[in-house]
Amino acid sequence: MNDLVTMAHVAKRAGVHVTTVSLALRNHPSLPERTRERIRKLAAEMGYRPDPSLRALMAYRKRQRQASTVETLAYVTNWDSRWVWKEFLAHAQFFEGASQRAQELGYALEHFWLGEPQLSERRLGDILYARGISGLVLASQRFDRDLRLDFDWTRFAAVKIDYFPHEPQLHIVTNDQRSILRLATRQVLAAGYRRVGLVLHADWDLGADFSMSTGFLEAQQAVPVRQRLPIHYIEKMDPPPDEKWGGRAPRSALDAWLRKHRPDAVIGFGLAVLPQLRALGLSVPGDLAFADMFVAKPDGSVAGVRHNCRRVGELAVELLAGQLQLHQRGLPPFPTSTLVEGTWFDGATLPPRRG
Repeated sequence: MNDLVTMAHVAKRAGVHVTTVSLALRNHPSLPERTRERIRKLAAEMGYRPDPSLRALMAYRKRQRQASTVETLAYVTNWDSRWVWKEFLAHAQFFEGASQRAQELGYALEHFWLGEPQLSERRLGDILYARGISGLVLASQRFDRDLRLDFDWTRFAAVKIDYFPHEPQLHIVTNDQRSILRLATRQVLAAGYRRVGLVLHADWDLGADFSMSTGFLEAQQAVPVRQRLPIHYIEKMDPPPDEKWGGRAPRSALDAWLRKHRPDAVIGFGLAVLPQLRALGLSVPGDLAFADMFVAKPDGSVAGVRHNCRRVGELAVELLAGQLQLHQRGLPPFPTSTLVEGTWFDGATLPPRRG
């Protein structure tokens, strides 16, 4: 019977020591790849199945032995300066979630910036390898230069947060922007509004592989063609008067779009759009309703979607830890994408529309 097949049985059939079987089944790099593959194939043919309780016990004992030497994971960013990504709430929350989950799993998370003078990917890879760091979380990467990351990937396990750069193809964790914009649009429609417009920075849509516009356009199919409004794309923000955050929608272009298409509700990023609507003399929600596509603090004042960015960071570390525990290095043969959905919150800017 399959449940009676043990590692000892596999070892006897393979003509190796039981320790060799154990290493092969854990894909340990100390064995040649051909040996690992041969033993794993033989074990599968014999019907060997690992005991999950025993595996959990072994993992626990390993963590106990390693408690005094904490393994470090690298959190690698590549923006214009070392810490500018922290000014953007989503990216700050990615890091917070990753740091917390790393600590819970017994790892340390250390930040590295690829923009350091004279620091190439190969050079950083050599530094990390010399320090015994083999797990990388690639986050807050530039999407204006979609260049292949040139690490020696045979040394590392890695997970990307967001899509850029597209090469090499790695496991990805990101917000499900398509689902988030679809959710926001459907909630606005469910509240009784029909002429729903989207104000969107072109760079945000690019950075999300155009999944934001896709989600909005999908949800628009629920209304007649004559009520479907074109997206108002922002090419460049006006500088903010006081906030550190990166700007506001240019008022004159926004005003022209509003007058031409007459939306009864607008979806957009609150910090960039809401102040400009009010500056144009519009009452929200008196003249038109508003839904925030990125709610930072769902306190009921503004309706919209929370992106759950901390969970993105947590999942990135969980996936990376799984690769490390299975001794998986190099580029994955079948890259996967893990998408984190948003959470809708009602708010005063989107009251139900009567009639």
